[in-house]
Amino acid sequence: MLTPPFIATQRYDDPAAALAQVQAIYDSSIRHLRACLQRFIRGENLAERVRACYPFVRVHTDTNAPIDSRLAYGFVAGPGTYETTLTRPDLFANYYFRQFDLLLKNHGSARVQLEVGTSSQPIPVHFSFAEHDHVEADMPPERLHRMRDLFDLPDLSAMDDGIANGTVDIAPGRPQPLSLFTAPRVDYSLQRLRHYTGTAPEHLQNFVLFTNYQFYIDEFIKLGQEIMCQPMNGADDYVAFVEPGNLVTRRAGLEAQPGDERGAAPPRMPQMPAYHLVREDGSGITMINIGVGPANAKTITDHVAVLRPHAWLMLGHCAGLRNTQALGDYVLAHGYVREDHVLDEDLPLWVPIPALAEIQLALEAAVAEVTRLSGHDLKRIMRTGTVASTDNRNWELLPHRTPERRFSQSRAVALDMESATIAANGFRFRVPYGTLLCVSDKPLHGEIKLPGMANQFYRQRVDQHLRIGIRAAELLRQDGQDRLHSRKLRSFAEVAFQ
Repeated sequence: MLTPPFIATQRYDDPAAALAQVQAIYDSSIRHLRACLQRFIRGENLAERVRACYPFVRVHTDTNAPIDSRLAYGFVAGPGTYETTLTRPDLFANYYFRQFDLLLKNHGSARVQLEVGTSSQPIPVHFSFAEHDHVEADMPPERLHRMRDLFDLPDLSAMDDGIANGTVDIAPGRPQPLSLFTAPRVDYSLQRLRHYTGTAPEHLQNFVLFTNYQFYIDEFIKLGQEIMCQPMNGADDYVAFVEPGNLVTRRAGLEAQPGDERGAAPPRMPQMPAYHLVREDGSGITMINIGVGPANAKTITDHVAVLRPHAWLMLGHCAGLRNTQALGDYVLAHGYVREDHVLDEDLPLWVPIPALAEIQLALEAAVAEVTRLSGHDLKRIMRTGTVASTDNRNWELLPHRTPERRFSQSRAVALDMESATIAANGFRFRVPYGTLLCVSDKPLHGEIKLPGMANQFYRQRVDQHLRIGIRAAELLRQDGQDRLHSRKLRSFAEVAFQ
């Protein structure tokens, strides 16, 4: 078998040195795969199978020494061995460094050291391709078939979400997981993000806004371009705006960065286009148009989750279910009725999806700030309550008024198709979540969505709603990630990585 030079496991009490070793192992593996692949593409008949493996990090502890009970992550649950495979240390450098540093600090480097080495988990050759490589498109069918015999291909059995779902079954004597996602699972999602959003994962920011209407994206583009025309007003302000095709616009007065010139508007829009207001530290805002339906909502959050964002928020339209609501009113979700069904196998319906105080306070404060309303005046345009999400867009046509009865019993005040899915996947993947919707129709009360009515509504509310979402993300950024990633989303046998 053709393999790169083996790099043995070493121990570290310095997170920077451990990260450098992860980078060295990963770079060696990727160089090996790319070199062998190029030989194969040139027509060379390789005599041996090609393989390179991911780096891994491991910690071992024999003690039950107590850990600060206020911590949500950054420690292992008890005596034992814990490990995970790692990928793309260039992309996740800051994240990995922080996880390594917390493990050493919280356990004490005298009791716990980081072991970094080469794992036995092969890197699928497709995950070694550079950003713009499309090697399979240029190979004849017989060569593609031969490729399967020589290189490791993606193995779905190494990519399931058993760790996140709490259903993983670890054989006795095997290490416990250290993170929610294995390296192949992360690489798979990075590829999917490129496909669905039309932008490289490097551009996605730590605060994500999801919407189900293009009108919000249009306003986000307009706002992003306006900001880019303004000079910097702070050292940590937005520095770039990125559109599908990795089309980068730098802030006025800032020089282009290497790679900017490779961006180009795509010939057709991707399925769920993403736009990014970029900050140097990655704490900017990404907005993604997920389209309509819970399947899209689950698909995109399944993949965004591997980037470990600090929060994601749903900004969209909903049906108001109460006669006291008016078109354009806001709904701040504090509970969800999950009739979306796409997560039933991963997260049982009996699992409650709680409102998160930090998110709720930020959204309410943002509404008050942008609308300049407070107290009873604020309550007049915003209602806090339960949001029901359905997988049936034409629920109004069901007979015997059964949906209406269920919504009344649940105390729901609004209905949409995506919010419960996004919140439930946030709970499942330990990503802080929230929902602020805007009432666009009231089908139970004869106010259905008509073209003229909709156009007037969009003109009046979309810009304000978007600015509320952006302001909420900025308020959450000020709170800091430690306050956001609290114990509320962690189980009693939790992985150490955030």
